[in-house]
Amino acid sequence: MSIYTKFGDKGKTSLYGDKTVSKASLRVEAYGNLDELNSFLGIVLTELKDKKIKEDMLRIQNDLFEIGSSIASISTIKHRVLSQYLKKRVGEFEKEIDNLTKKLPELENFILPGGSVTGSRLHFARTVARRAERRIVSLAEKEQVLSEVLVYLNRLSDLLFMYARFINYKEKQKEIKWVSG
Repeated sequence: MSIYTKFGDKGKTSLYGDKTVSKASLRVEAYGNLDELNSFLGIVLTELKDKKIKEDMLRIQNDLFEIGSSIASISTIKHRVLSQYLKKRVGEFEKEIDNLTKKLPELENFILPGGSVTGSRLHFARTVARRAERRIVSLAEKEQVLSEVLVYLNRLSDLLFMYARFINYKEKQKEIKWVSG
């Protein structure tokens, strides 16, 4: 199988289901942002030492592939199954966020992104997740998108924030408080 088809050379691509769209379409932009997030999480994975977070990241990468696939498809056949799965995952994210919250010092101020290299990259991944969420919100304003996708991405960015804090805490990196003015 060839990696190139030359079909996209004129700025068009095919969605799953054989619909041709511009590569500048909201749908392509949305799943492109998910792909970027997934790729960046791959970078984070190369340096993660925490076994549990590493396993979680691999699952998240698979989730993002599933979500991207659903966004790239005009078919809604798999939506019910994906909807139930994402609801379950959001519950798992919330449990993990609550668990990490108990292990970390209470957050009393906004903090600046930074810390260790891995912590900083997790902060950056959070912002990429937020951008992907915004692009999918834009798409959802014009076309049908599973509402659970938006909830998943919102909670994922919260989880990435907590992972950044946790990694920095484990690596004894002090959080830098945001100071106004």
